[in-house]
Amino acid sequence: MTGVRKSLAKVEISLRWDPSPAGTRPHDLDLVAGVFGVSDPYGEPVYLVHFGSRAPDGTITLDRDSRNGQGFGWDEVMTLELDRLAAGLGRVVVGVVIQDPGPAGTPGRTVFGSVSGTGLRIREGYTDLATLDFAGLAGAASATVAEFVRDGEGGWSLDARAHGFDADPQEYTRLMGAARG
Repeated sequence: MTGVRKSLAKVEISLRWDPSPAGTRPHDLDLVAGVFGVSDPYGEPVYLVHFGSRAPDGTITLDRDSRNGQGFGWDEVMTLELDRLAAGLGRVVVGVVIQDPGPAGTPGRTVFGSVSGTGLRIREGYTDLATLDFAGLAGAASATVAEFVRDGEGGWSLDARAHGFDADPQEYTRLMGAARG
């Protein structure tokens, strides 16, 4: 008898935050996924999925998008159908960016520490795989929150260690796939 092996298949990533105080600029946080090829897993992404877009093959979709954190429960939700990704795709990096955080190093710059009620949940079905509250990323304006990697047998695993960046959304999409020690 051979062993039974289970890999991640369909994963949901949910993000929440509280609205900004009355009379201040709204906080707009966004989920972003970068998909990397097997031949260059730390190079340029094959494609990005973010607000207003989806994977060309429909395997990664942003199901809910909020521009201000208003509402009940999870403000942004992204679904990744890892088991349907093409064989030439071997790595998916998911991050969170703050839209229009302001210039780096300036007073009043929006960073995770200035956004209240932040939370992130990664789940498959009804099983929570990881949760994050952004407390350890207080000075960052963007962060990598999940990395999914395909193994030699085609199965997918999750590394849910968060890594913060002092980068705006455009700069973050150039940095998000870099190898980290």
